[in-house]
Amino acid sequence: MMQIEPSTRLRSVVGDKTAKVLESAFGLTVVDDLLRHYPRRYADIGQLTDLSDLMVGQHVTIMARVVSAKNYAFRNQPRKTRTEVVVTDGTGRLTLTFFQQAWRLKTLTENTVGLFAGEVGEYRGTLQLTHPDFEPVDGSGEISADSRLGRGIIPIYPATAKLASWRIEQSVALCLDGLASLDDPVPADVRAQRGLSDVRTALEEIHRPRAKEQWQRARDRFRFEEAFVLQAVFAQRRHALERDPATARPALAGGLRERFAERLPFVLTEGQKEIADVIGSDLERTHPMHRLLQGEVGSGKTVVALLAMLQVVDAGGQAALLAPTEVLASQHHRAITSLLGDLAQGGMLGGADGATRVQLLTGSLGAKTRNEALLDAASGEAGIVVGTHALIQEHVQFADLGLLVVDEQHRFGVEQRSALVDRSDVKPHVLVMTATPIPRTVAMTVFGDLETSTLRELPAGRKPIQTTVVPAAERPAWMDRAWERVREEVDGGKQAYVVVSRIGVADESEDKETRSLLDVHAELTAGPLSGLRIGMLHGRLPADEKDATMNAFAAGEFDVLVATTVVEVGVDVPNATVMVVMDADRFGVSQLHQLRGRVGRGSAPGLCLLVTSSDPDAPARERLDAVAASTDGFELSRLDVELRHEGDVLGARQSGVRSSLRLLSVVRHEDVITDARDAALEVVAADPSLDHHPALAAAVRALEETEQADYLERT
Repeated sequence: MMQIEPSTRLRSVVGDKTAKVLESAFGLTVVDDLLRHYPRRYADIGQLTDLSDLMVGQHVTIMARVVSAKNYAFRNQPRKTRTEVVVTDGTGRLTLTFFQQAWRLKTLTENTVGLFAGEVGEYRGTLQLTHPDFEPVDGSGEISADSRLGRGIIPIYPATAKLASWRIEQSVALCLDGLASLDDPVPADVRAQRGLSDVRTALEEIHRPRAKEQWQRARDRFRFEEAFVLQAVFAQRRHALERDPATARPALAGGLRERFAERLPFVLTEGQKEIADVIGSDLERTHPMHRLLQGEVGSGKTVVALLAMLQVVDAGGQAALLAPTEVLASQHHRAITSLLGDLAQGGMLGGADGATRVQLLTGSLGAKTRNEALLDAASGEAGIVVGTHALIQEHVQFADLGLLVVDEQHRFGVEQRSALVDRSDVKPHVLVMTATPIPRTVAMTVFGDLETSTLRELPAGRKPIQTTVVPAAERPAWMDRAWERVREEVDGGKQAYVVVSRIGVADESEDKETRSLLDVHAELTAGPLSGLRIGMLHGRLPADEKDATMNAFAAGEFDVLVATTVVEVGVDVPNATVMVVMDADRFGVSQLHQLRGRVGRGSAPGLCLLVTSSDPDAPARERLDAVAASTDGFELSRLDVELRHEGDVLGARQSGVRSSLRLLSVVRHEDVITDARDAALEVVAADPSLDHHPALAAAVRALEETEQADYLERT
């Protein structure tokens, strides 16, 4: 038999027909792809599959025993036959139906045990498989110990209607039987320290195990390998960052940072002080800082970032703050300008000595304002430039960009961040921020190239937020009381948000069962909140109108703001004390936590009312109850991760990573990820370019190429 390399095209091994299905259904094109298409479970020949949980429409592979088999002739077409075979696993029964296959009675005799694959259908209230694929498990004669049945354990693969599990197993066997020697991406010393199998042994044991312990051992090895290769990517990136040049930005005695800190109208928390000092030290180094700052909603990340930006300005550089939306960029610009006061009025009448200038740069600015912002950035007059994606355009130039702050990092791709970072030979320092608390496993997997700092404390004087679930369908009186509470807050001089999940008439991409912004605004204006000043804010408004609406709300010109999730992050109106979230069951745990963080930001306590019509026993109601029961964003983030799909957890930033993870769960395997990270850091520290580990280097390249390919597809 010819020697098969991992890179061999599948069609040359398994044939065109099978290869086409493998590619179209699973994206498998070469031998290595198929060998990494691991079984989803294993069937013990001595144990029959449970039939009691089968559902209509489900494509299944089952193992069962034939109870009866009979041919039936059609009344008006005697030459045509219908063969019905009833099988059981001891807990349930299933009918197998074949048309024009009377010969099936010769193979599907009573007590025959076999594997059957097909889509579960229903006929006259009875579950059935029509024309299922079939392979006998037992039969007359001896079973060779070398055969797949002699092993006693049958792998069950992710399969399709066009290609049953055992067909995939046969294809895998063809590849394994002719496979040439393999280079292992996990170095021998790393395997030895952890008692892991080599890659060839592990492939045999995961695809052709003779005992449960074998496939479990192989699964653990490949799970570690996935984490190890991923962490090697991050370790190389971190090592490369350590070699990149950056301009040191030391603190300046009596500079803007020091003067700003002295005039703050509040006392920094111990966490803010500690992290501000850590970031300050990072900025003094001659290689670029790459740090993630995560913190609870309202924990004061912006002030910490502003201290860092001022340190860079004091040292002669500039800072850019990149925000995902114009509303958030404008909010940051207003907040920073307000906090700095005359320190932000460089070159202006009334500006403090040594003051800088803070500019806003977004795509919707008028030509005159935009040109002024561009000129201030290019000349260095603007020490701080706040903007959206407009900041990363090629024509935007900085005199000396020393620090890039990226807010809500999860909304940007890594390439967008790099658009500014890679523009100059001397790299700027980078600080990325997120108000969505990230469990440690996810942080290590998604942000493994960043050092992480966490703010957990809330500023002194911040009042807790009371959260209550309002079951509108069960208790309409509670809904009436919700609007009364809004009125009471407004009568007391406070303001309110009403958040909805969609804007107007539902299109194909929107949920037609939810209340729209336009409908809710009209109902409130004419009904329970009539007479109040009610504004509207959503993402499809022109940028200047969005900014004007947000400014008016912040200035107290609106009592109530009906909005979509455009207010989810960064919006800071201390006078807003109550939020009503309509159709709250349509939002995720972390999103609800973010939304309620918009109230209670001043000295008055906040109130968040989660309105739902979901069933009391539905999972959605459980999510809402969990949010109402806890204000700890880190606790809720863990719950959110447990509830969500793995791909949703990783998000778009790591599409390549997501597609590469088959056995590793960033939710459940923290110990594996931690161990792999330690191992990868050690290997890369000793061999940064992986010259002595060619198989690992190839695996790293493949993962990075996948990530880049996925990015190109998204654009």
